Amino acid sequence: MKNDVMNYALEAGNPYLLGAYAPTFNEIVADNLQVIGEIPKDIDGIYVRNGPNPRFEPKGHYHWFDGDAMLHAVQIQNGKAVYRNRWIRTTNFKEEEEAGECLWQGLMGRLAANMDRPWNRGVPLKDTANTAVAYHNGKLLAGWYMCGDLYSIDPITLETKGVEDFNKTLSSKAMAHVKVDERTNEMMFFDYELTGSYLAYGVIDGEGTVKHFTKVETPGPRIPHDMGITENYSILMDLPLVYDMEVMATRGRALPIFKRELPSRFGVLPRYGDGKTVRWFEGEPCYIYHVINAWEEGDEIIMDCCINPEPTPQDKLKKGASKVEKLNAYLRIEAHLHRYHFNLVTGETREYPLDDRPTEFPLMNSAYLGQKSRYAYNQHFDNSEKLRFDGLVKYDTQEQTAKIHWYGEGRFGSESPFVPREGSKEEDDGYVISFVTDERDGKSEVIILDAKNVDKEPVARILLPQRVPLGFHACWVNGDRLFS
Repeated sequence: MKNDVMNYALEAGNPYLLGAYAPTFNEIVADNLQVIGEIPKDIDGIYVRNGPNPRFEPKGHYHWFDGDAMLHAVQIQNGKAVYRNRWIRTTNFKEEEEAGECLWQGLMGRLAANMDRPWNRGVPLKDTANTAVAYHNGKLLAGWYMCGDLYSIDPITLETKGVEDFNKTLSSKAMAHVKVDERTNEMMFFDYELTGSYLAYGVIDGEGTVKHFTKVETPGPRIPHDMGITENYSILMDLPLVYDMEVMATRGRALPIFKRELPSRFGVLPRYGDGKTVRWFEGEPCYIYHVINAWEEGDEIIMDCCINPEPTPQDKLKKGASKVEKLNAYLRIEAHLHRYHFNLVTGETREYPLDDRPTEFPLMNSAYLGQKSRYAYNQHFDNSEKLRFDGLVKYDTQEQTAKIHWYGEGRFGSESPFVPREGSKEEDDGYVISFVTDERDGKSEVIILDAKNVDKEPVARILLPQRVPLGFHACWVNGDRLFS
């Protein structure tokens, strides 16, 4: 299995299966980890990161988004750490495991080859659940970037419990980027499918039951990636990046099209509002992968996020570009920190950049989600051909300042959650944590930074017994939530 995948990677020269991206194949539990420095004893909880890790040799041209989901987690308590990693046993994963081979071609493959496979949300692609992970009602929930099943995961053992149906009340799928309001323990989600002109939206209560569900009409199929919430509202997105359905149907390929003539639209509706009551606000055309936070201030909703004014850099490729060049271009993100104001009285939108550095994959103190916040922790891109995080940028959006922690030469990090110090009272009183992999020697570690001084050396480096491939989204689950 391992040799098959690596032989494929070497023969294809696929950069997203080599070096720091190369998959790992052993599921382990490790304690008594070597630590450089000292793990603060006022940290209690679990850091979990999701990401692609193909189980079998891929078919067709492998895209980084195709890999099977693997969770990597470090549980910290009383100054000690335990590392675990496990594949998520999705329905499609188990089907391939039974067959002993890959059964789907991926995003850059021939979708026509998948026509007889089970379809997911109107597209013949494998639902890998490899994109994000969140915590709600005693469970980790892992999901897919094109809206699929949410998989329930044991937060300690990382065992896959199965598809989460929320007490048999969920009638749709869900985007991986769910939003958990830690004050109410409600979880907001949205859904779409490429054969429908709507966005679905719902609220799940603290007991794990769908409390509210509605649909919002759109001019055609849409593919938003994230959403925002405030104390009383949710913000859905109708953005001008869409899939060319004719190409998908006739040529069996997934082709994203950026319609620059269309505005970006933001649908604001009350948390329990009917879809027909949505209010649309228009902005400059762009694509938005990730929202940091949104909150209410006077007559306005303010939303901080990272925008991509040019989300299809592959359009700039010369004719005859190689598959590797196309892959690198497809994954190039040209994003920066941006702020929107949506005036609920006048209906006007005001927007402006907060920084021009290339950053994305932002996180913040999750206890402040939906409330006014000032700090964000974004990953800085190294601007090479490949998508890699070479530093962590802490933004203070109130003072308009930034501090940067560079991971170091040949070292690349992961999405970095904020970790509150026990008894903390201030928004940035705590730590920031990240998996870091050294591409030169193939070794990985977890670094813990003082959140107030992220530009300083780590307060602790937890050395791991195996390499953690570069991946996608992460979360921190504090101990008081984990065991309540």
